[in-house]
Amino acid sequence: MKATRKIIHIDDKKCNGCGACIPNCPEGALQLIDGKARLISDLFCDGLGACIGECPLGAISVIEREAEPYDERRVMVNIVKQGENTIKAHLAHLKSHGENKLYDIAVAYLQDQGIAVPGECGDGKMACGCPSSLAKFLDRKPAAAKAPSAAQTSAGEQPSTLRQWPVQLHLLNPNATYFDDADLLIAADCVAYAYGDFHRKALDGKILVIFCPKLDQSTDAYIEKLAEIFRRHTIKSVTVLRMEVPCCGGTTMIVEKACEVAGVRHDIKVQVVSTDGEVKG
Repeated sequence: MKATRKIIHIDDKKCNGCGACIPNCPEGALQLIDGKARLISDLFCDGLGACIGECPLGAISVIEREAEPYDERRVMVNIVKQGENTIKAHLAHLKSHGENKLYDIAVAYLQDQGIAVPGECGDGKMACGCPSSLAKFLDRKPAAAKAPSAAQTSAGEQPSTLRQWPVQLHLLNPNATYFDDADLLIAADCVAYAYGDFHRKALDGKILVIFCPKLDQSTDAYIEKLAEIFRRHTIKSVTVLRMEVPCCGGTTMIVEKACEVAGVRHDIKVQVVSTDGEVKG
């Protein structure tokens, strides 16, 4: 039975048939047909978008539409044919996106077939899976605790204060250990471009989460993923940084709703950035 769910969409006008997306879909949902990448079966597309970052022309996006339910067991038939490394990458792909139910189905399939299950992936430590979503802690001291180099001082260069990867909420793994005892900065996408001192005054010492409340099509999924982060970790503080434009008010709403769903209370500090880069609150 068809139901509305996330699934990839390929823009025929942008796609040039280069095929870069094909190897990054081990599930077997994509093929080159008549010089274009095509989604050959809804059953094989998990909607998590591992292929998106490989398209040089931005022809692939994730949308919501009516589609046949994704079938993990049928996908595993294709995965197994490609060998242990592909199995390992697929399991890491599921874990890194918090798809624990699909991961369990995949493992159960391997066990049913008498195939050894590769080492656990997606725990934020193992170097496997999608590079775009592999959890990584960047061990940086707060900027205030280290003196800038002579070159930075003379050139006016400000070092990055980003402490983890990835940062986009769609790619974040709720299990990542960098969320433990974290000071969270939850920012709308545009903030870092408008706010010139973003790294030094806003991001320094914090774990970053970004999304767009207007253009992203994953509002409900974002609420649930943030709620999962709040459930699984002790969060020391939550700061929301949003633009002054009305549509950006959804940033705060999503965070507040996630706290409600998770059953936790946080004193959320909200700051508003004007389009000319001034912090108003």
